[in-house]
Amino acid sequence: MERVKAVALYSGGLDSTLAIKLIQKQGIDILAVHFYTGFCITETKRRRGEKREDGTSYINPALKYAAKYKFPIEIVDISEGYLNVITSPKYGYGSNVNPCIDCRIYMFKKAKEIMEEIGAKFVITGEVLGQRPMSQHLQAMKIIERDSGLEGLVLKPLSAKRLQPTIPEIEGWVDRDKLEGIVGRSRKRQIELLKQLGIDEFEHPGGGCCYLTDENYAKKYREAVKIESRITMEDLTLLTVGRHFRLPAKTKLIVSRNEGENNFLYGFRSRYHFFEVIGKGPIVLAKPFSVDHIPEEDLSIIPDIIGRYSKLEDGKIDILYSDPSGEEMVLTGRGIEDRVLEGWRI
Repeated sequence: MERVKAVALYSGGLDSTLAIKLIQKQGIDILAVHFYTGFCITETKRRRGEKREDGTSYINPALKYAAKYKFPIEIVDISEGYLNVITSPKYGYGSNVNPCIDCRIYMFKKAKEIMEEIGAKFVITGEVLGQRPMSQHLQAMKIIERDSGLEGLVLKPLSAKRLQPTIPEIEGWVDRDKLEGIVGRSRKRQIELLKQLGIDEFEHPGGGCCYLTDENYAKKYREAVKIESRITMEDLTLLTVGRHFRLPAKTKLIVSRNEGENNFLYGFRSRYHFFEVIGKGPIVLAKPFSVDHIPEEDLSIIPDIIGRYSKLEDGKIDILYSDPSGEEMVLTGRGIEDRVLEGWRI
């Protein structure tokens, strides 16, 4: 008899790891799927080659723990087409610019496609009823399943006994008695399950895994929409990088903070006004507000801003500036006072 297959939405966190192990114990074959939207902080920094403060590399916890606990995993990039989820969420935002319900619907639709493609019968998640205020209450869970076309096919092993039986339970693919009935934010029962399921390490849970939940990211997003009236997926990606400033003539300036960001921003050289220290220093992108060229008022400021974040020699630094047409010139920066700079910081 062919074994039943299921697709698991996998973050690499404690809850989703426990959910997979509970269902594996019942003889179900699991394919863990980790969706990349472009806004996962750890995965984004890993892809850029950035380092942590202690010099170590970023590691995607989903990859790490899937290897450790021996279940197959695929990372699926779903960033293309994600713009509308962020800019026009049907069910609104959380405390920042996190469209959690719409995001879950988008992911569940993708999970359904994978489920059908590999012949799996249902989807599992590590969701816990009442744990997250926006997307993990009963009404939101029902909306997400309905709008994604997965009604009755999403099993939540950690809270199953507090929810209506799903098709996998009704059909007998999964034994409901061997599932959990966890509710709320306490992790007491999850910690008890660790030893029972042979899990000795896991990623600590937290809301800071997504740029869209980050307050600083949200401020930059709202400022960009207010000033520029529209926003692209590339704009959203660039909001994750560097220090951001809005200059007096409304030019947007992005100043890198480390080598990983330098490497990333270098890839935008041909599409933006581009500033590069001759020697060692930050990479800077500039986006004029409504003209092809940077207004002189702002262009005269930019070299000094770059100087603030560079090592000056004899009180100055040389900078190579190129515009999108390929025109180049050398500018000189001398640094700027922080009190002035703070007035332009987003």
